[in-house]
Amino acid sequence: MLSRIIDLSLKQRVLIGIFAIALVGSGIWSYQQIPVDAFPDISPVMVPVFAEAHGLAAEEVERLITFPIEAAMNGLPDVTDVRSTSAFGMAVVYVYFEDDTDIYFARQLVAERLNAALADLPDMHEPPGLGPISSGLGIVFMYYLEADSTVDTDGVPLDIYLRTLNDWVIKYQLRTVPGVTDVLSMGGNVLQYQVHVNPLQLIAYQLTMDDIVDAIESNNRNVGGQFVVRGRMEYLIRGSGLVKDVDQLAAIKVKESSGTVITLADVARVEIGPEIRRGVVLKQGVGEVVIGLVIKLYGENTSQVIDNLYAKVEEIQRALPEGVYMVPYYEQAELVARATGTVKNALLIGAVLVILVLLLFLGNIRSAIVVIASFPISVLVAFLLMKITGLSANLMSLGGLAIAIGMMVDGSVVIVDNIWRHLSTDNHDESFIELIGRASKEVARPIAFATLIIIVVFLPLFTLQGVEGKMFSPMASTLTFALIGSMVFTFTLAPLLASLLLNRNIKAKDSRFVTLLKRLYERSLQRVLNKGRMVVIAALLALLISLMLIPNLGTEFIPTLEEGSIQVQVVGAPSTSLEEMTRIMALMQDKVAQHAEVTYVLIRIGRPEAGSHPHPVNTAEIMVGLKPYGQWSGGRDKQDLIADLRIDLESYPGLQFHIAQPIQNEFDELLSGVKAELAVKVYGDDMTILRQKGEEIKALMSAVEGITDLSVEQSFGQPQIVVEVDVPKASRYGLNVDDVMEMVELGIGGEVIGQVYENVRRFGIFVRLDEPYRKDVEKISQLMINTPEGKLIPISSVAEIREEIGPIQINREKNQRRVVVQANIEGRDLGGVVSDIQHQLSANLDLPSGYFIEYGGQFKNQQRAMARLGIIVPITLFLIFLLLYSAFGSIRHALLIYANIPFALIGGVLALFISGQYLSVPASVGFIALFGIAVLNGVVMVSYFNDLKKRGLPLDQVVMEGSILRMRPVLMTAMTTMIGLVPLLFSGGLGSEVQRPLATVVVGGLFTSTALTLYLLPLLYKVIEKKWGVAD
Repeated sequence: MLSRIIDLSLKQRVLIGIFAIALVGSGIWSYQQIPVDAFPDISPVMVPVFAEAHGLAAEEVERLITFPIEAAMNGLPDVTDVRSTSAFGMAVVYVYFEDDTDIYFARQLVAERLNAALADLPDMHEPPGLGPISSGLGIVFMYYLEADSTVDTDGVPLDIYLRTLNDWVIKYQLRTVPGVTDVLSMGGNVLQYQVHVNPLQLIAYQLTMDDIVDAIESNNRNVGGQFVVRGRMEYLIRGSGLVKDVDQLAAIKVKESSGTVITLADVARVEIGPEIRRGVVLKQGVGEVVIGLVIKLYGENTSQVIDNLYAKVEEIQRALPEGVYMVPYYEQAELVARATGTVKNALLIGAVLVILVLLLFLGNIRSAIVVIASFPISVLVAFLLMKITGLSANLMSLGGLAIAIGMMVDGSVVIVDNIWRHLSTDNHDESFIELIGRASKEVARPIAFATLIIIVVFLPLFTLQGVEGKMFSPMASTLTFALIGSMVFTFTLAPLLASLLLNRNIKAKDSRFVTLLKRLYERSLQRVLNKGRMVVIAALLALLISLMLIPNLGTEFIPTLEEGSIQVQVVGAPSTSLEEMTRIMALMQDKVAQHAEVTYVLIRIGRPEAGSHPHPVNTAEIMVGLKPYGQWSGGRDKQDLIADLRIDLESYPGLQFHIAQPIQNEFDELLSGVKAELAVKVYGDDMTILRQKGEEIKALMSAVEGITDLSVEQSFGQPQIVVEVDVPKASRYGLNVDDVMEMVELGIGGEVIGQVYENVRRFGIFVRLDEPYRKDVEKISQLMINTPEGKLIPISSVAEIREEIGPIQINREKNQRRVVVQANIEGRDLGGVVSDIQHQLSANLDLPSGYFIEYGGQFKNQQRAMARLGIIVPITLFLIFLLLYSAFGSIRHALLIYANIPFALIGGVLALFISGQYLSVPASVGFIALFGIAVLNGVVMVSYFNDLKKRGLPLDQVVMEGSILRMRPVLMTAMTTMIGLVPLLFSGGLGSEVQRPLATVVVGGLFTSTALTLYLLPLLYKVIEKKWGVAD
């Protein structure tokens, strides 16, 4: 079949030329259409459920809301895990699905179960709802609002004015941008109409809180009265009775007594004020700000969405009041550009280096052009297939092209080299076209098998699961696509171009460089063949040493991607108020901003009112923008800055902190529920025991070298004032528990019982006892309750009011409560640190019955990935052997080439060891790639040995002549692959950390495998053929 394709390309050159033009055009169009992202979306298929539980403590949230929802989600098809967090006023349940589950189908399943679970939930002001249709990289754009001091706010405080502007103007405008699924607001204050009731006045006028609520509800409504017809005209009837302003609200009648009207103003302080908030945002140099977090719709093109957002921001800015500005401070477009720029630069530099190598070896520009032309064709075919399969252009998918840059030319190198060799024989018995066809067909089969082996080697990577599967499948895909494009070029366009660019008049001779190499190689090969036993022993000894080094390499999951920014997670004491946390963070912000490398500092404390996460008010996230590393002075690097930041943070006692990066934090939390590289999770039922065991584990882990940012997840220590009803006493007064709880919920906690509309904007009417009457235990004890007999009694007569300590939040996983001890790793490999921790805990930790621990974070991902690779690698090796046997029909020849694989291992292991890199998933993928590449040249060389042997040449001549004639294509294919990877080895760009281990393994392995192909393979072929080749 390959022969027929080559013949067709030479006979129908115009047709093949049209095909090539169509291919190029399709590839260019596809490149312009494929979505662009920074990284593959490695977040799991997860549907979050948010439930606002106004005023409820964590225990009540767990008992009344979280557990019923969590229980409803268990048993859904393809659900892998259900996690939840119960905090003050909020519940979040995360439902995780299998990776291949359609996100919209998953959301439909969750929505159906959630609807069924509503019957088990208490009455709620707002029903639970699903989170945005997005992923772990969903927040692609952040901005804050800035205003001049001259802005006219119409008497409203500036922070309320800006928050209202964001909530009711900017947010809705941004939601119209294609690809945007939601916009979250945070910071500032939400405007609210507030009724602060004086309980003494209630007693004086013999009123209750229910009277206040009824009065407001009865005086705040619009109705429709159908229509009337007058003559020829129809008039609609509108009943307008909505509250329009504070004065109208204050004038509402609550009661009429002896001809005197008692209004809200008589019993309460009525005003416009800020809604209760659970979050604050600070911007260095500005103070408190209002921010917006723009969330991208699942599967959308990040770059396109951000371009659309910038266009919309310009449009919105023109319509904003004079002196108000939208200021973007974070967007992923720069991240996308830097990440893709890393591999684009590597691709470009690699291509230039490969071209120089080709010119050096071929010594003829026309021949080099034939080979070089395979670059654009292979890449454009890859883009076309990426478009067809819906693959985005990102760090990993483009990285596959960068890795394949040298392999793209391998097939055309062998064909051009063979054509070159035939031209040198100067055979005039056939036409020039026939010569090219015969030379191409001679090597077509080994080229096809060698390329197929590399493709097959990467196929098992598609079976990887979780993060590693989502990260390396795009790389395997694009590399496979590029090699398919390379094969298309090799068997169609390479012979065609050779027929157009080469001719018999070209003097087919080696360049001086190749001539010198052949001379040196011939001498050295002769010595190797004469001292075969010593060479084999040396190779085996090198293999043994490399195998002994493997346990000392250290292990990790995936090297941390450098994002060019820092995020610090800070946790204060559980009792810390929002105001106190804001004060501390303002001081810390100024300290962090003093470093010369820092461009901005923005701090988010607590959570948005809408609830994108359940962070309590004692937690804060410090976003630190950094200058480009090239602008840093004094030879400082990021680790130096992080060390200085740790010193700054440690100067604030009582704080826990964790230093990482924004996207890294998001993924760590999505994948393991913890924003840290390593987590030890303790499961059980009793929060006190969980906390105690967590502290014990922390103490044991602190002795392990390489641990940083060690902390126990804050779960306990929230001060509480508990109002517990004495049922017998309440019954004696004719009261129910609900009568007392009504005072707690409405009087102390407050409740939104209506809305004030300003056109389409709406603001809550909030009723609550005035602060002086509910600020401590003593004041709460004195609150009066009406009995059915009309008597007023203090709440302390029917309830015990006490202070106690409770949980600040309750986390659940595997249908159990859990506490996490979390840490980062510095200066050591993850596997070694975990091994030491396991030894410490197994020897010193005693857990009660029903309690157990589990290791999470990146270690869990590493264990899963390595277990999977333990299956994939043997399968890959077996597939390589099957293909080799298919190619040669001989077990001994297949084993002969197969011997290249362990010897390629030598260079890969040594390269990792010398460079100080760990054995990680990228390194393991590098070894898998190396196994395929290592046999490529062996296939070409042994095939030629067999051809010479069939011609009847003596074995010694077969080995010497075959080796020397195949030295150039062997060196060229090896050098082009190695040189093509050199930019990835030395790149310092964003994301290069993931590519480097793979490139290190392949380059190091190719050094040893190429040397062994050129020397050990001829030696072994000679020995084996002498002993077993006679029958042939």
